[in-house]
Amino acid sequence: MTTRTTSRLTELSGDDLATLLELIGGADSVELKLTLPEGAQRSAVATLGLDPLEAQIRQVFFFDTPDLVLNGSGVAVRARRIQGGKGDTVVKLRPVVPDELPDDVRRAQAVGVEVDAMPGGYVCSASMKATASNLDIREAVTGARPVRKLFSKDQRTFLGAHAPKDVDLDELSILGPIFVLKLKFRPREYQQKLVAEMWLYPDGSRIFELSTKCLPKEAFQVAVEARAYLESLGIDLSAEQQTKTKAALDFFAAELRDRPPAA
Repeated sequence: MTTRTTSRLTELSGDDLATLLELIGGADSVELKLTLPEGAQRSAVATLGLDPLEAQIRQVFFFDTPDLVLNGSGVAVRARRIQGGKGDTVVKLRPVVPDELPDDVRRAQAVGVEVDAMPGGYVCSASMKATASNLDIREAVTGARPVRKLFSKDQRTFLGAHAPKDVDLDELSILGPIFVLKLKFRPREYQQKLVAEMWLYPDGSRIFELSTKCLPKEAFQVAVEARAYLESLGIDLSAEQQTKTKAALDFFAAELRDRPPAA
């Protein structure tokens, strides 16, 4: 298995540690993540000195069936519009074991293998990314362009190899948008670059995530240093963690299921 639930990354059992080390050894990068409960978000923003006006606006769409067949198969399909930059698309598989990926996939420049780790667990994923213009994405989600044209030939092949056989990109439901505020910053008291993301859901709920990326060989040192830095600010690392993608998929899938049938 490539997904584990644990107390802390630094307090793994021997078996879990061996599994994690194997995954990290085969990955291209490690992303350490922490989500904060809504009651702690305002104080964390103030403590970290974050300025919301410096954040970049993003608009995220997922594509799946109303009963989340792709998600249930370990596949996520996403398009993202980015203020002041190019948009992008991704087809992601998780969980994966890097050494079990086909050689052509593992060697592909467009594919990145990453271990995501947070208090409570970790997962390894393989993502194939491509650029897409913000206009093209808007046209696709409004029905003016086929969804499949957002994705490269390689992405469609990648999806076809791992999605259920009867899944058609153009027939998938559009789950979104989620508005995201993303801010990269480097605190003076901590040398590692951090990223803050606020995901704003249509029902008014929010997920606030702090993260940092590092090379696999740096993962445990960065994890220990990040934990020490955040705890020194009084930020609680023990809260139940939330997954941004899962929350988005569950919200919009439920909205689709509750929608009255067309007359």
